[in-house]
Amino acid sequence: MSTKKERDIEKEYSTTEFVAKLRRLADALENDEKFEIQIAGERIYVPVRAKYNIEHEREGNSEEIEFQIKWENE
Repeated sequence: MSTKKERDIEKEYSTTEFVAKLRRLADALENDEKFEIQIAGERIYVPVRAKYNIEHEREGNSEEIEFQIKWENE
C-alpha cells in the first residue's frame, strides 16, 4: 500500500468553475457514482461511500461555509 504525501490546499475558483464542479458532484451523487476532481494538479477520486457535511464558521465580521467530503482510503 502506497502512502500519499500529506497536503492542505485551498484553491479559489471563478463562479462559473465552482458551479460546474458542484453540478458534476450533484450528478455523481444522484447516480450513486464516484466523483473525480482535479485540484491544484492532483486528480482526486471520491468514493461513493464518502460522507458529506456542511460547516459554518463565524469570527468577527468574517463568515465561511465549507462543503466537506470525507472518506478513509482502503
